[in-house]
Amino acid sequence: MAATTTQAANSQRRRLRRSLSSSTRRNVATLPGVDLGPVEIRVLGCLIEKQRTTPDAYPLTLNGLRLACNQSTNRDPVVEYDESEIRAALERLARRRFVRLASGHTTRATKYRHLLDDTLSLSDADLALLGVLMLRGPQTPGELKQRTERLHRFADLEAIEDGLEALAQRELVQRLDRRPGQKEERYRHLMAAEADDDAPEPSHESRVTSHEAAPPPPATDPLADRVDALEQQLRELRAELVTLREQLGG
Repeated sequence: MAATTTQAANSQRRRLRRSLSSSTRRNVATLPGVDLGPVEIRVLGCLIEKQRTTPDAYPLTLNGLRLACNQSTNRDPVVEYDESEIRAALERLARRRFVRLASGHTTRATKYRHLLDDTLSLSDADLALLGVLMLRGPQTPGELKQRTERLHRFADLEAIEDGLEALAQRELVQRLDRRPGQKEERYRHLMAAEADDDAPEPSHESRVTSHEAAPPPPATDPLADRVDALEQQLRELRAELVTLREQLGG
């Protein structure tokens, strides 16, 4: 009986939270529109992800950031940015106080870290949600629950929904309508200059087929994350050794 009462109370709380009028939402402290480009979005998402999954390799060098942006796993879409594009994005982000240099111009490679937690007053949970949305586009709360596990451990699906609603009140996240054939609503971040959902809608048949046939996301592997971090550190050490040899004339 007590469990039923608790479930009913939670359900009512969620309905009340979602029924907030737009005028009420505007009274909550919000952030002026953020209009970042796709390279900037990818850079920020990677910095958030690598800070949590490979802390030994964070902050990231320019080359490490390029590899993170262009990796084929946990990314949608998969891209191929070069260092000049990423460097230009970092300069724009630095002007917004979203990133900063983490090392000086010495024999060591220059590294970069994000400042979203300070600049936007975001918690670890907020960063996890935004980071995964930046890297993988619009997603359902269920997908976010699974994909944020490496970044932040949410207690349950309700904690995910609470976090998304809090970000929506700050106009950093938007709840999307359900698509035909989908049971859950999706959410997208609002950090980009253009919406992530501007692509033409597929037919109803293809949506349903794709939804039903899609395999579950692969389980995350902490050992693979560790190997990635070690390989990245090795590449950086090799690059630093080449630079040192050039400076010594050898």
